[in-house]
Amino acid sequence: MQDQLYTVIDVETTGKGILGNRITEICIVQLQGNEIRDKFTSLVNPEQNIPPFITGLTGIDNDMVRNAPKFHEIAERIIEMTTGAVFVAHNVNFDYNVVRGEFKNLGYTFTRKKLCTVRLSRKLIPGLFSYSLGRLCSSLDIPLVDRHRAEGDTDATVILFQRILSLDPDYTTINSFLNARSKEATLPPHLDVNLINQLPEQTGIYLFKDQKGKVIYAGKAKNIKQRVISHFYDKKNKEYALGQNTYAIDYEITGNELIALLLEAEKIQKYYPKFNRAQKKPVAPYRIIQYTNRKGVIQLAIDRSKNTDHSLEVFYKRSDAIEQLERLCFNYQLCPRYCSLQSTSERCSHYRIKNCKGICHDKESVALYNMRVQQALVSLKKQKETYLIREKGRSVDEHSFVIIQNGIYKGFGYVHQSEQVSHFDDFEAYLTLQKHTYHTTKIIKGYLRKHGENNIIYM
Repeated sequence: MQDQLYTVIDVETTGKGILGNRITEICIVQLQGNEIRDKFTSLVNPEQNIPPFITGLTGIDNDMVRNAPKFHEIAERIIEMTTGAVFVAHNVNFDYNVVRGEFKNLGYTFTRKKLCTVRLSRKLIPGLFSYSLGRLCSSLDIPLVDRHRAEGDTDATVILFQRILSLDPDYTTINSFLNARSKEATLPPHLDVNLINQLPEQTGIYLFKDQKGKVIYAGKAKNIKQRVISHFYDKKNKEYALGQNTYAIDYEITGNELIALLLEAEKIQKYYPKFNRAQKKPVAPYRIIQYTNRKGVIQLAIDRSKNTDHSLEVFYKRSDAIEQLERLCFNYQLCPRYCSLQSTSERCSHYRIKNCKGICHDKESVALYNMRVQQALVSLKKQKETYLIREKGRSVDEHSFVIIQNGIYKGFGYVHQSEQVSHFDDFEAYLTLQKHTYHTTKIIKGYLRKHGENNIIYM
């Protein structure tokens, strides 16, 4: 290992996300063992505009790079210096993926072994408050000149890497990081590999947390460990940023996907995580409502509101609400006009429903018509049944349940197989109360569509 080649690299970029980043400056220092052998530094014409905020950070502007070589003009030099060498950088996945992306644009596959000085420092110099390059250099008395310029950051990283090599004289840590089966090269810089190894391969939810312990992403998975790791292999800008901001991961085993989905929805509503997109917007569903008009006729209508407490029924699509109203009209001989299925104020003329008894042109009494409306409403209320969904538990000796009471999601719980539980009141003792929302209703309806009544127990 003393003859191993390393190339310590830093790039400055246009800052347009990991996939759209173009290099504006690069510095490469080649080491053999602990000794510096070669160095290459160059501005690079990114062939695109440099945003003002990047210029403010690095000091590199469009004028500086206008006559600089383009990447393809220095590509051969980079290949020459990195061939047979381990690619070393502070937060290596960023620099490595940017360089690899530039070569991909040229039709060349760039593949090198990687070492991250952030992760190596956390392992070999534990207990520091921060492992950013600036803080590390300050803590270890490493000179850092021209911060956020490629050469200045590379020179500091070289000294840091030389310190790391001196702390690992038998190369035990470095060899373990270079092991093809090791996750060290793919994990974000702030996550301990032991934390990942301890994640369960079971169904449940997981929470990514930032440096302050704030939840920044909530997810569900059939295999928690596998799903968490997949985030770090994804090269999308959002996934990369998520990894860079993650310092800790919590999880909760649920035993089945239904409770995982419900719990994920609850966590998103509770924490409003920065990196979640779905389920964050409060959605106003469509609902069927009733009111009495000036003639005393009970009318049915479609409304859209977040408040569904007094709704007769809730829908996710307007077409579903219309279909239900048409069904009520047909089954109970109601008037399409008084069910909001046509906008005209004259007698009804629905294209399909022709069995109105004439309330819309005074051929039927209000009392008789309202009686049939009440029968229709009773049929809707009957659909709001109380039942529980029985599912697998977190272990072989327990089962789980989800309770829906009068059409409202109440929560979930777990019961040991040895417990004698059969009545509704018995289940409440094991119930974890949850909030009924648009999203939980959608999840439960989706489950029932998929599984039917196989796991349903009516109370």
